[in-house]
Amino acid sequence: MIKNKIHNYDFLIVGAGLIGSLTALSLLKKNYKILIIEKNQSINNDSRTLAVNANSRDFLINLGLWSKISRNSEPINKIIIKDYINTDNLIFDNPGEPMGSVIYNYELLKLSRRQLEKKKCILYYNFLMNKSDFNKEKNFIFKNKKFNFKKIIFTLGKSHESLLDIKKFSFKSKQQSYVGFFNHKKSHNNIAYEYFTKIGPLAVLPAPNNNKNLSTFIFSSQKKINEFSLRKILTKNFQSTHGQLYFKNKSIKFQLHPHISKSHLNKHILIGDTLRSIHPVAGQGWNLGVKDIQKFCETLDQYSLSHQNFNDFYYSKRYIENVSYLSFTSLLTAIYDNQSNFNSSIIKIVFSTLVNFQSLRNLFIKQAMGRFKLV
Repeated sequence: MIKNKIHNYDFLIVGAGLIGSLTALSLLKKNYKILIIEKNQSINNDSRTLAVNANSRDFLINLGLWSKISRNSEPINKIIIKDYINTDNLIFDNPGEPMGSVIYNYELLKLSRRQLEKKKCILYYNFLMNKSDFNKEKNFIFKNKKFNFKKIIFTLGKSHESLLDIKKFSFKSKQQSYVGFFNHKKSHNNIAYEYFTKIGPLAVLPAPNNNKNLSTFIFSSQKKINEFSLRKILTKNFQSTHGQLYFKNKSIKFQLHPHISKSHLNKHILIGDTLRSIHPVAGQGWNLGVKDIQKFCETLDQYSLSHQNFNDFYYSKRYIENVSYLSFTSLLTAIYDNQSNFNSSIIKIVFSTLVNFQSLRNLFIKQAMGRFKLV
């Protein structure tokens, strides 16, 4: 009779990456019964970083995670933006508190997974899943055991096409991004930079280490860049601020696919990069995933899970911000990529307006910190 037992849960979460794990912890804190499934039991010990804005920091504090990782974080006290068109730099700072922090992805994921394992709500599988495993909205079969769920949540990052029937609205992008680290002789002084070069945007952020002489970068371009050329671009733009640059490892390259997705007939809940992916020029991709979790929990506070329009209520809370970020980042990169007198004039007007009006800069600061609500 045990083999016929039905295991009932409120939520099935598919994907125990960082956003999936944090979604699970958030729902557990609200006393929901959840099961999260993940194909990779081991966590790659990579050195990728996350730019955690103030809102995401508050979120991690609320989950009791921030105190355990904050000692190995690097605050962002100032952001400097410059380009090849304007002579003045845009400077954003917030004297009251850091605008954000840089942490290591691995450390937060390891901590989150450990908590899920202690609560015995994570299930690892080593087989290939396909659409037929989720062909029913609330049922899931695993090793001949039947699981029932009120909702299924997908947090698979960008790799979800094989499992989901989705509608996708995409911006075509020929850009690819390069991510890496470099040591430097001078202190980074907890300053983040965004430089719009003639061939693409280049962001450099302070990376956690004791001597303040390590930084991480992300460079995006339509052109194929070899490692030598990439290092030359970094040295040209940052040797004056950071001193001599020292590169150890090759950069990691990945293709950009900006999009907003929606589950077919709103059958499932999408969170994080499964729902939306934007150009990294704004540095807000992961922070938007945190907002997805927050808005999903807010929807749970307002509506019953059994409400026929529950999924619509959640997606409506994310629509405006997702479309705004996708449109803004895609438009910004398109304007810089397509150099013309008209585009240069637009950029000069925007720069001049932001340089001369503190109130507008404050609005941008609040938005970057996640403290400005569009809805």
